[in-house]
Amino acid sequence: MRTIAIIPAYNEEKRIVATVASICPFVDGVIVVDDGSSDATAHAARVAGANVFIHALNRGQGAGLRTGTEAALKIGAECLVHIDADGQHDPSFIPAMLAPIRAREADIVLGSRFMGVHAVGMPFSRRMLHVAIRFFNVFAMGIPRRMTDPQSGMRAMTADAARRIPFTQDRMAHCSEILRLVTHSDLRWVEVPIRVRYTDASLAKGQKSRDALKIVWQLFLGAFK
Repeated sequence: MRTIAIIPAYNEEKRIVATVASICPFVDGVIVVDDGSSDATAHAARVAGANVFIHALNRGQGAGLRTGTEAALKIGAECLVHIDADGQHDPSFIPAMLAPIRAREADIVLGSRFMGVHAVGMPFSRRMLHVAIRFFNVFAMGIPRRMTDPQSGMRAMTADAARRIPFTQDRMAHCSEILRLVTHSDLRWVEVPIRVRYTDASLAKGQKSRDALKIVWQLFLGAFK
């Protein structure tokens, strides 16, 4: 199964080379979408061996994933992996995520930070943010309670599944939107444990507690599109 990893990146010049290098052993190709960076992210990603696409303006992680997904499908990807640019996601878990797809047991596999694999350096405030978003996902969006991670950015899917998930959210709300689309379809999905490592740098760029309100607002606006 030809597997392409998709990495949306914004001002990740200092980390993108190491991220791409760490992912390459587990996939057949890497696409980096430079989402309007003001640094040399695109150049660094090319040096690391990735195929690079560039947004002229910063549009958000969801938009970057959509661009990368469309590009991967055009070059014949049979399986796609979404993964963050900042090195938080441990790429050694990619084979475990691909296993249910290769065994034809699932169409989409969602990485979870809350299935027994300890998240390194995850602050209490971040954990509470995920509790709040999970509550919203269950009661406002109808996402099943058994979904353990409401905002995981690491996922794998078949090409067919990717075509059947027409997510439109450009920014933070894309995770919840993808979960809603997946769980309200006939796609077979499973969660598998992944390891996430939080650093001061990744926490500085990551979601804050106030972002839960932004996600709710973006999903509310998206419901009228």
